[in-house]
Amino acid sequence: MKLSLSLAGLVATGLISSAAFAQSAASTAATAPSAASAASSAAPAGPSKVAIIMFQAAVAQTNEGKRDLEEVEKKYQPKQTQLKQQSDEIDTLKKQLQTQSATLNDADRAQRLKTIDDKEKTLQRQGEDAQNDFQQEIQQTYAQVAQKFYGTLQSYAQQQGYTVVLDAGAQQSPVLYATQGNDITGAVIAAYNAKSGIAAPPPSAPTPSGSGSSSATPATRRAVPAAH
Repeated sequence: MKLSLSLAGLVATGLISSAAFAQSAASTAATAPSAASAASSAAPAGPSKVAIIMFQAAVAQTNEGKRDLEEVEKKYQPKQTQLKQQSDEIDTLKKQLQTQSATLNDADRAQRLKTIDDKEKTLQRQGEDAQNDFQQEIQQTYAQVAQKFYGTLQSYAQQQGYTVVLDAGAQQSPVLYATQGNDITGAVIAAYNAKSGIAAPPPSAPTPSGSGSSSATPATRRAVPAAH
């Protein structure tokens, strides 16, 4: 089982699909007037004014979104390191068994196999628990910011006279083509940051060597090694 205790890792591995990741934002949109309909009621009659936004990415790119999601990742870094250490220990035991197998009697070999099997089961169980807890907390954190971001999107669309705002980042987005001038992602992020008053978080420090993350993998795609 491939484990990933990072935001980008969950999305990249499909453990949080784009649709599931934005589920809370979608439910908020379903129970409140849409940005399009709200803008339509305030806009003068005439041709529709359409905008697009990368909603999921925009929420995560706000100063508040970056800060809160990074805090969740930092919270789970010790668990990620622990799982990496357990995985390395199992690999070491397997290599020892392979190199020493010819000198072991049946009883010793069976005992070592049992030890490896028990440790693999423990790693699997703990890894799945950590993965589920992390995924749930990420989704809850995202939803809290997404709900507020949606309100800013509504206000911006009304002020700018947009009658329709489409989510170009959705998995089944109807957007096939749009000019850059129709993309309001950056503008709404800026409006949200100004309203929240939250400063941009400082850049993440490089991951220390041996902390459990591969040095060849960007910090935004940290992942726990596979549980055997």
